[in-house]
Amino acid sequence: MNQLLKLKQKKDYQKQVIKYITERNLKMFRETFLELHPTDQVEVFKEMELPLQKQLLLFLTPEEFSDIFQGLDLEDQSEVFTHIGFQYAVAMFNYMSADDVADFLLEIEVENADDILQSMDQEEANKVIELMTYAPRTAGAIMTKEFIRISVESTAAQVIEELRETAMDAETIYYLYVVDTEERLAGVVSLRDLIIAQPDQTIDDIMSTQVVSVPVNEDQEEVARLIKEYDFLAVPVIGKEGKLVGIITVDDVIDVLEEETDDDFGEFAASKGATDLNLTAFSAAKKRAPWIVLLMFFGMITANIIGRFEETLQQIVILAAFMPLIMGTAGNTGTQSLAVAVRGLATGSVEKNGVWQIVKRELGTGLMLGVVCMVVLTGIIGVFYQGNWLLAFIVGASLFLALSMAAVIGAVVPLIINRLKIDPAIASGPFITTLNDILSLLIYFSIATTMMDKMI
Repeated sequence: MNQLLKLKQKKDYQKQVIKYITERNLKMFRETFLELHPTDQVEVFKEMELPLQKQLLLFLTPEEFSDIFQGLDLEDQSEVFTHIGFQYAVAMFNYMSADDVADFLLEIEVENADDILQSMDQEEANKVIELMTYAPRTAGAIMTKEFIRISVESTAAQVIEELRETAMDAETIYYLYVVDTEERLAGVVSLRDLIIAQPDQTIDDIMSTQVVSVPVNEDQEEVARLIKEYDFLAVPVIGKEGKLVGIITVDDVIDVLEEETDDDFGEFAASKGATDLNLTAFSAAKKRAPWIVLLMFFGMITANIIGRFEETLQQIVILAAFMPLIMGTAGNTGTQSLAVAVRGLATGSVEKNGVWQIVKRELGTGLMLGVVCMVVLTGIIGVFYQGNWLLAFIVGASLFLALSMAAVIGAVVPLIINRLKIDPAIASGPFITTLNDILSLLIYFSIATTMMDKMI
């Protein structure tokens, strides 16, 4: 009921805001719109038609609109940017987080990026330029420069006074990072420790020197894993000689996890880079084509196997009826094991428990699944195919061996690829499925050929 009420209130606010914009009622618009949470402001803005969006820009200062712009996805930012004047954009970027500005200028590849940076406040522009120099998907590329650093020589009272003046410009104040005279990371003080400390206590006495940090070139996925493991709200980033160069906050990590999940999903489905619904049909086809062609060649191996056992199929035609069942079940089992292995690598459980542990577990799982499916299928075939227990045995035994092998393959392939320093998610579902198709058919036809004399 409360959610429905909030939704109704939000819709009412949207109607009021649109009404005031349409009427050019600046005073009432600002009173209503600026009361909203920035997230709600973004939603209201996205619901507007282009003429109303342009009018809204006239009613808000660059500082006020910067929160909305930061909340838009890159595609919407690109669209809005084309309707913003140069000076307005420059002023807006001065109020945005440096990492958000860097992401926008890099991802959208703004043609006049150099002119924008030269026109921005020099200190803000330097932060953006620094962030743009780091390799993509590294700690340096996703860190923010808006953080508070304090001196070991300051007192608790002095730091609290400093926070009153600078906290509004910082990404977070829950962790305060301590630096020495050479800007090297020396310790960390939580806001709680600062508040309960005596006013005259020095930071040197309050801080913890056991600081978990990440190097500037650390992979963003490793940073996300570290923050998750320690339940941090932020983690400091250090550059050369241990100097503090920025921090990565939990909201940045959420973006990283979403990005990595999208990539893994694309690789898992052999469609990396083609999962974005905003791509044109041509672009999506272009990205998927190499994978489809490669899988097509794998499929030719499957077809060749069937051709090699053509004589067996001609003499025992009923075998063809169970090919999809065996291939499909083996493929599903392998894909499940693949998901378990990739998940274990992502969470670190494989490293913790050992490779052999997951292989042994998946082998045991495959064997038990194989036994269950073999018993059920053997019984069904024996009953519905007029007591043809030899056929039931061939199909059941083939399924048992295929599932056992499929579970192991699904677990082992991503582990091998991980050892080769390649993203294990690239061992995607279609590859595992195709590989298991080949092996399951080999098993099925080998058993059937061996026992063909007894079936005829």
